Amino acid sequence: MRLTTIRSGGRDGTLALVDRSFSRMLAVAEIAPTLQAALDDWATVEGPLRTADERLHADPSVGTPYDGARLAAPLPRTYQFLDAGIYLRHMWAIRAARGDDLPADAYQTPLMYQGPGDPLLAATDPIRLPAGEDWGVDIEAEVGVLTGDVPMGTSAARAGRHIRLLVLLNDVSLRAVAPKEVARGFGFLHGKPASSLSPVAVTPDEFGAAWDGSLLHGRYVVSVRGARLGDLDPGEDTSFTFADLLAHAARTRDLRAGTLVGAGALASVDPGTRGYGCIAEARAYEQLETGSPRTPFLQAGESCRLEMLDASGASLFGAIQQTVEAV
Repeated sequence: MRLTTIRSGGRDGTLALVDRSFSRMLAVAEIAPTLQAALDDWATVEGPLRTADERLHADPSVGTPYDGARLAAPLPRTYQFLDAGIYLRHMWAIRAARGDDLPADAYQTPLMYQGPGDPLLAATDPIRLPAGEDWGVDIEAEVGVLTGDVPMGTSAARAGRHIRLLVLLNDVSLRAVAPKEVARGFGFLHGKPASSLSPVAVTPDEFGAAWDGSLLHGRYVVSVRGARLGDLDPGEDTSFTFADLLAHAARTRDLRAGTLVGAGALASVDPGTRGYGCIAEARAYEQLETGSPRTPFLQAGESCRLEMLDASGASLFGAIQQTVEAV
């Protein structure tokens, strides 16, 4: 199933299904009014949602034409957004460029922080920032999962069964702001504005063998200013899995249904061939190789595109396409 949210009915919108060809969508508020409500009561509503999804695919007269402009983020706000870093090659490059090392336990314990989950932007919403300041606007191309309830103490071996949906995520970062905040020793605030989600959230069964229960494999294409930045496989070159992340996050607390967990900016051990999942990493390698970064961060009026494709080239989640807007 591909689930989305139509911009109607309040801040949390109206739950809808989207067909695999992105040609039609069907509001299903009679089953669950919002995606959060569906995740809260997944055991009850999953069956009726799948029945409605079968009807959408079987009968061309069911639903209305797909219209991305009508969509909010699949989950317009979440009670909890946790972002991690399972691609330690990315973390290594960023730190090496500034003369730092990875934490000593980086390969034993996932790096994770609490991100801003309200609001989550739609895939085509602009990245809006106050005019008159150089923010160092960057993207971070990620895969994320939305969970059901995850009990405290859940092991990595059992954590995968609590994953309900997968999404793409653009974790927007302000590189001119975040380092100053981190240096103060109390984490991000202004350096992490609102992030965006793909047009749809997808149940794991839709991916077949590309989903191994804890990592998603495939082709993730990242572009900035109309030029290719990366062509990566999110299931490669990882140091942890989503199961590891859920177990880590639930070590001392329950995770409530609707928790969003991001895997961090994609990266490859072969960046010369595969490219990058964010501008900062491209700049880090430029710094290491030449002593001077060249690739500029995004400015007002410039855009990005993040999309994951299947083996035939079809879009799995729809594309995140955003433009920086000075306000």
